[in-house]
Amino acid sequence: MKDLKKVKYLILDMDGTIYMPRHLKTLFGQVSAKMTEFIALKLGIDKIKAKKIQADYFYKYDTSLRGLMENYPKIIDPLEFLSFVHNINYDCLEKDVELREELLKLDVKAYICTNGSKEHAFNCMKRIGIDDLFEGKIMDIVDFNFKPKPNPESLRLLCDKFQIPTNEETVYVEDICKNLSSDTAKNMIKVWFSNDEPINNIDKYKDVVDYRIDNLALFLKKIRLLKEK
Repeated sequence: MKDLKKVKYLILDMDGTIYMPRHLKTLFGQVSAKMTEFIALKLGIDKIKAKKIQADYFYKYDTSLRGLMENYPKIIDPLEFLSFVHNINYDCLEKDVELREELLKLDVKAYICTNGSKEHAFNCMKRIGIDDLFEGKIMDIVDFNFKPKPNPESLRLLCDKFQIPTNEETVYVEDICKNLSSDTAKNMIKVWFSNDEPINNIDKYKDVVDYRIDNLALFLKKIRLLKEK
């Protein structure tokens, strides 16, 4: 196992990482339904066909949006898409006092790296009670020029902007293990927030995962206690 005592930087995914995976179906279920609706409206097809396109593009291009931009560049406005699909209800999320306390106690610089939008990320974090901790410390799919993780350029843009080293001083946490396979993350400490989502073929990506966790606050506490020794 890589040494957590040396950690000085923390890169966190948003969905299914900042909040518990049990909320993923509620939140992303809404987002998914909005995606289907958007695709059906823009392409003039029924929702069954739209859902298939949505799923196919997600697996082929890493986000449905990227697939739509590649295949329908004259029809799809990516900013309109992001605004539409993230117009959802966030009431299922609640304050996470423990996570906030550990983020405050841990002597590291923490950042958000998301394939979603900043607006969605801040809506989630506001409900959890940590939005003030990440002001100016987040990059989203727009910042990545709509090239989604695990594209190495996206993570590189984040590291370059915030001067984050791409070595074992940096912990990178994702709920999609494929995203940890980014070349930019090769020498980081890579952490998978384990879940049973179909996208996660852990057998295929097990060699890029250094740690598996099921609670972010407890993992941050583990790092803090090791660093305090």
